Amino acid sequence: MNKISHASEKWQHTHNFSSVSDAGERNTRYVLYLTVVTMVAEITAGTVYGSMALLADGWHMGTHAAAFMITLFAFNYSRKHANNPEFTFGTGKVSVLGGFTSAIALGLVAIIMLVESVMRVFSPHEIQFNQAIMVAIIGLTVNVISVFLLKDHHTHDHSHGHSHSHSHDHSHSNSHVAEDAHEQTHDHNLKAAYFHVLADALTSILAIGALLLGKLYGLNWLDPIMGIVGSIIITRWAWQLLKQTAPILLDASIENDYKQEIVQAIESDTQDEVSDIHVWRISADHYAAEIAIVTRVPEETDFYREKLSQFTRLNHLTIEVNTSNQAECSG
Repeated sequence: MNKISHASEKWQHTHNFSSVSDAGERNTRYVLYLTVVTMVAEITAGTVYGSMALLADGWHMGTHAAAFMITLFAFNYSRKHANNPEFTFGTGKVSVLGGFTSAIALGLVAIIMLVESVMRVFSPHEIQFNQAIMVAIIGLTVNVISVFLLKDHHTHDHSHGHSHSHSHDHSHSNSHVAEDAHEQTHDHNLKAAYFHVLADALTSILAIGALLLGKLYGLNWLDPIMGIVGSIIITRWAWQLLKQTAPILLDASIENDYKQEIVQAIESDTQDEVSDIHVWRISADHYAAEIAIVTRVPEETDFYREKLSQFTRLNHLTIEVNTSNQAECSG
């Protein structure tokens, strides 16, 4: 028997929900180059001149260089496999995974800082103030440049497109729906890189302040105390990034109020009832939804899609329509 051919192109679409910022990726590469050059220079100088301060800061730079390499790998992997059918919803979560991994690395750096600072509180080391201040100023200069390179790219306007978005104009008063038009994209991968350079800049500022006070007034104990303060702040940034990325990786649902507005839009002025609804993120900024509807008078799925077209955060929508008789039989 010959298979009947159907014109299915109308219902087909790509699953490319990745958001890769070319400018952000380029600037991250510049930051990596700056970091590696500074790292090599500090380790070389520290080895030649026997400076532990230079060596320590050089290896510290190495941890951030590794984080930037994770960021660039995630960008490259996401772009390379954007249309790979082996990924059900594309590679939109690769940048989220990159951000999650870098957040863990950031947290480890904070723990190392905390342990070392606490040890120095109880076992103070002799500080070579002039040399240490010079290292901190070099680090701060590099990190300030890096901060400005990444500052405008880790959060940007929602301007990229894909083939399955809803773009109908509607007048409505729902608060969450109204916010959809102002949705921004959040690149957690870039945000992690930004937090790494910000953490380094903060560490340098705190170190310079503590070292100057130690040199001028003999307050040597301020150096490890500032290290503890810096580690706490960095831990908070890492935790914030983990809280943002982990729910996306675990397919956490959208806000309950938003979900209820979707249900109300379907059930209002009809005999339709939503029997099951799942809404989850398939990238940092895109949502998929599966909705099962029970009704006595079934409509075509396009009817329900039109009712939901105002919910522009629903980028991939699957609708199942069942008549009430069918539902009772199956139960």
